[in-house]
Amino acid sequence: MIRKSVCRLLVLTLVAGMASCSVDDDNEPSTFDNKKSIVILYENDVHCNIDGYTKFVGLRDAIAQTDTSYVGMVSSGDYLQGALAGAISRGQYIVDIMRNVGYDAITLGNHEFDYLMPRMLELIPQIGAPVTCSNLFEYGSSKPMYPSYIIKRYGGKKIAFVGTLTPETKQSESYAFFDTNKDQLYDVPEAETYTLVQKAADEARREGADYVVVLSHLGETNSMTGIDSHELVKATNGIDAVLDGHTHAVIPCDWVTNKDGKKIPVTQTGTQFANVGKLWISQDGTFHTMLVPTADIPYTSQRITATADSIKALLDNAASKQLATLDFDLPAKDADGAWIVRREEAPLGNLVADAFRIQMDADIGIINGGGLRNGINAGIVNYGHVVSVLPNDNNIHVIEATGAEILNMLAKCTENCPGADGSFPQVSGMKYTIHTITHVVTDVEVYDKESNSYKPIEAEQTYSIAINDYYQNGGFYDTLANCTVKEKSPLLVRDVLAEYLEQTLNGMIPESYHNPQGRITIMAD
Repeated sequence: MIRKSVCRLLVLTLVAGMASCSVDDDNEPSTFDNKKSIVILYENDVHCNIDGYTKFVGLRDAIAQTDTSYVGMVSSGDYLQGALAGAISRGQYIVDIMRNVGYDAITLGNHEFDYLMPRMLELIPQIGAPVTCSNLFEYGSSKPMYPSYIIKRYGGKKIAFVGTLTPETKQSESYAFFDTNKDQLYDVPEAETYTLVQKAADEARREGADYVVVLSHLGETNSMTGIDSHELVKATNGIDAVLDGHTHAVIPCDWVTNKDGKKIPVTQTGTQFANVGKLWISQDGTFHTMLVPTADIPYTSQRITATADSIKALLDNAASKQLATLDFDLPAKDADGAWIVRREEAPLGNLVADAFRIQMDADIGIINGGGLRNGINAGIVNYGHVVSVLPNDNNIHVIEATGAEILNMLAKCTENCPGADGSFPQVSGMKYTIHTITHVVTDVEVYDKESNSYKPIEAEQTYSIAINDYYQNGGFYDTLANCTVKEKSPLLVRDVLAEYLEQTLNGMIPESYHNPQGRITIMAD
């Protein structure tokens, strides 16, 4: 009894110390009463941060020991990809941990498709958790590939979890949706997103669900499709809460008015277990959400820790090979967490694009900003760091494109500048200027090896480009999809970068990569 009382006190103290919100803040309970409420812990966009799972489960177990609440755990997607653990194992190590968590429900994020559909279909069942996704279809089918909702009972109440995936997935991970002949195999219908969620919520209510909670991987505003979780709430009714993901926002709770004028909480935890989300439902049916900084959680799970430690030992062995030394940071994001590589010239992008061009002996090297997932800090650079920068299983190709095709690609892939775009071209052997008001690209020059100087691009001339194979299946907005492939290398892009660091640069990244080199000029005119 003493241990249980202490545990209850610690949990309630932890809860009281975090920012939270409810429908009526004045009536928010400071403690749980003797009748059990319902607590749902949630995460989103973990992106292979395996260290967070032990505290996620530890908090669940601590709450369960207090006997004050029925406790569940859910995920709003993007867990298989994003760091070394996912890249080296193609998602297997993450699945091995998640299988031990005991999720009540999970949905899919766009990065679950990064290792292509067959691999995803192989991995997801191994998690051993119910999967819900209302808007993923085999192309031409009217029945979703996964259940549109899952109903779980907590005491005397039933909660329906409805999953929904961002329609951006069909564009950003298009290689998983089309075969090599460009025939479409799968679909995430954009126009039907809200309708499909509404249909699932209505069906769940008819089946007896007391509450409907959406596990959303739609994200917030500024999506390329205009589909987001706030607009989802505005377009629907019968939903009680939205546990969001995709845009890595930190949202303890946003109250959004639904179709019936009722305020519905939308919440998101950030990314990589910066926080654990906590949704609790009072006995009177009032919904409350809060974020608990993972660093402040004093609880761990021995089972999860043991699994994570064994995986980290495997990772250390695979990633420990030293490739180079670095005297300065090469960030992918700025101090506020916004992507540098997706909106302007970045030294990290210069390094990777140079590796592509030089190692493949091409005229131009290009890496899309969205392909650069992490930066590199000053110090020893090992293979694990390289995998973290380029975790996707992309091969390096050399294609032939005309100047006209390159100009079209540059215009299309920079039209969102100064906003971020995953197709933003980081380049080597080329310079260009972006005009952010008129949305045109000018002053495009290509490096000429013979004269050792840059010359204006010629529309009819053919240039060789070292690039990842992402472009072939819809990347870069299909602008280079019809180019002739000169060479298909078996090398993964991360191995091209590793060779460049170790062999071409002889293990020392030069000072020339410390700052932008004037390859991309941005003008507000």
